[in-house]
Amino acid sequence: MLFLIFFIAAIVVVISAIYLNRFGDVISKKSSLSGAVVGTFLIAGATSLPELTTSLTAVFIDNPDIAVGNMIGSNVFNLLILATVDIFYRKRRLFQRINHKENVPSAVIGLVFLTILIVSILIPGTRSLFNIGLEMFLIVAIYIVAVKMMPSGEEEAEEVLEKDYSLRTGVIGFIIAAAIVFVFGSVLSISGDRLAQATGMDSSFVGSFLIAASTSLPELVAVLAAFRLANYNMAIGSILGSNLFNMQLLVVTDVLYRKGPIMASIGTSHIFTAILGVLMTLVIIYLLAKPRTSVQSQWRYAVPSLIITFLYFIITIAIY
Repeated sequence: MLFLIFFIAAIVVVISAIYLNRFGDVISKKSSLSGAVVGTFLIAGATSLPELTTSLTAVFIDNPDIAVGNMIGSNVFNLLILATVDIFYRKRRLFQRINHKENVPSAVIGLVFLTILIVSILIPGTRSLFNIGLEMFLIVAIYIVAVKMMPSGEEEAEEVLEKDYSLRTGVIGFIIAAAIVFVFGSVLSISGDRLAQATGMDSSFVGSFLIAASTSLPELVAVLAAFRLANYNMAIGSILGSNLFNMQLLVVTDVLYRKGPIMASIGTSHIFTAILGVLMTLVIIYLLAKPRTSVQSQWRYAVPSLIITFLYFIITIAIY
């Protein structure tokens, strides 16, 4: 029954998050708000809302391992999505068709965030300010500076919607979808906590892989939509941007966790998930930074993405 509840909640969260993204796109196109503001906060917030609701619920039921594991695991799963799509569409050679200067900074900053988390897990008795880990202040500061320094893309997002909606419908639909995600995201977290207790699985594994995979599926939909438009910069940017945004949601989670710095309250097994994220990100940076070539076979081109996929499943099995 717990597995059934978890599965149903995951399906509802994914479907609702897809509509969140769709209605957020309507608002961005038909409101007076700038595309940058809506894209950065509304769209990114829409696709990341499942992660936020599940992690906040995990905090309230006093399971910090699921809260943190969900955020780190979602970032890792997002990179797996990018690698999997690259392998599946290897004929298009995704990483040879993009603006490298726009995406390398996001990947590097994501690497820095993961490194900060690893250090905070390794150092016992994390220092804090107002019961918030000092590493969270550092993450926010780096994010603010990075957003101001990052080059803004010149490409405009093309029309993704299959059906036209009015602004009023978009706003109402967004609110309803957000409410559904909030409710079933909470169910997802609670049922995941119960699964960990009933099956003996480690809470960090449940959060880092089962829940994280469920809450990251909307990003898969966004990437596939970008591929349909042949907008490869959008495909990569949506993943890397979502990973940076997730780290800010982790800060929110720490703020609401009142028993002290949340990174000091979790199991050390999270370090393996974070290291996995570092390794996967290094491969992504290599793909983004390497010179373009046209002599590779399809499978030779796909080797880095195959390495990312291999790393994910090997470390997942090891942690399980």
